[in-house]
Amino acid sequence: MKLDILLGLQWGDEGKGKIVDYLSPKYKIVARFQGGPNAGHTLVFNNKKFVLHLIPSGIFRQETINVIGNGVVFDPVIFEQEVNNISEFADVKNNLYISSRAHLILPTHKLLDAAYEKAKAENKIGSTLKGISPAYTDKIGRNGIRIGDIFEKDFNLKLNSTIDNHKKILEFYNFEYSVNDLLDKWLVAIEKLKNYKIINTEYFLNNHLNAGNSILAEGAQGTMLDVEFGTYPFVTSSNTIAAGANSGLGISPKKVDKIYGIFKAYTTRVGYGPFPTELFDDNGKEIQQKGNEFGATTGRPRRCGWLDLLVLNYACLINGVTDLIMTKADVLSDFNNIFVADKYIINNQQCNELPLYLTENIKPNYLKFKPWGKINNIKHFENLPDSFKTYIDFIEKFTKTKISVISTGVDRNDIIIK
Repeated sequence: MKLDILLGLQWGDEGKGKIVDYLSPKYKIVARFQGGPNAGHTLVFNNKKFVLHLIPSGIFRQETINVIGNGVVFDPVIFEQEVNNISEFADVKNNLYISSRAHLILPTHKLLDAAYEKAKAENKIGSTLKGISPAYTDKIGRNGIRIGDIFEKDFNLKLNSTIDNHKKILEFYNFEYSVNDLLDKWLVAIEKLKNYKIINTEYFLNNHLNAGNSILAEGAQGTMLDVEFGTYPFVTSSNTIAAGANSGLGISPKKVDKIYGIFKAYTTRVGYGPFPTELFDDNGKEIQQKGNEFGATTGRPRRCGWLDLLVLNYACLINGVTDLIMTKADVLSDFNNIFVADKYIINNQQCNELPLYLTENIKPNYLKFKPWGKINNIKHFENLPDSFKTYIDFIEKFTKTKISVISTGVDRNDIIIK
């Protein structure tokens, strides 16, 4: 069998959690391959809302195995809280496997995150302050601590040495902190973590593929937050693109089949950084309110704007997307006119590619589309309004990629298969 990959094509928050939950019954395994507890994958079913930060979104399907891969950075305290929140509805201990190679987020990583962000002053990135960037920094700098290390005899020595190094950096930044309470909770969570299935997931996953079982790789954040290809430096600290699934799970690129790319019918962004199609008028506020565009992890209001087709086309290109999935089309139902950006104007010149930096000099060129009205209760593509089909058709032609799934609401059943 093959590995299918599902990822976001914008600046995150595209609705990946719901779609993973919907697709999960088709797969034996759902596996997270990068990021950390800065993810906020939201699922709604049986009139209940769940937000997952570390645990893969297939956890609510009893027949689905879930894996946290080696590419994830792992906070044991947040993991414990997450397990407690969903334990009534999911069998986490039996249906979740955790990579021994995944790196741990230490309490001092969170303090470093806050210190670095404070030092940037007006140039701050808009970090979630979950300690993710410092954890990846230690990983790349070969100073990290992995989950498998918690079973080693020298774990406490390695932990104390790392924390001492972090304290020196915090002192350099003149950052006031108290780590003892944080560390006590962290150590308690580590002891509880030892009761879970911590294994060499690269063997586990490849053995399942060789046995004929299918795997869905679940990405976090979005393509435009990729540390290599996103709007650097306003990005996350991992590879959010399809290629990250191979290194984040230990599966060969030869085994990849479908690559699902998720995007909203409009565009949003949390935190700082460039956003060419951002709206500062009543349309932007209306999208924010009707789309409930507030961060699932931080609660921060998301910046909203029209669909940026240059961003979408770029994401399809570098990810090799085979199937597009559109979410939140229902949010635009009441708008009199709907716009998409098909090119940029930079210094009075047309630009059809994303430049190295998206600056204030970029002016989007907009195309106008007719409204499509209410689509919430429609279950079949052929029953959708012609104006909405025109919108879909234009996006498919622009990106040269088919749209195979359309989400028309928050519930797991608000889905149209095209």
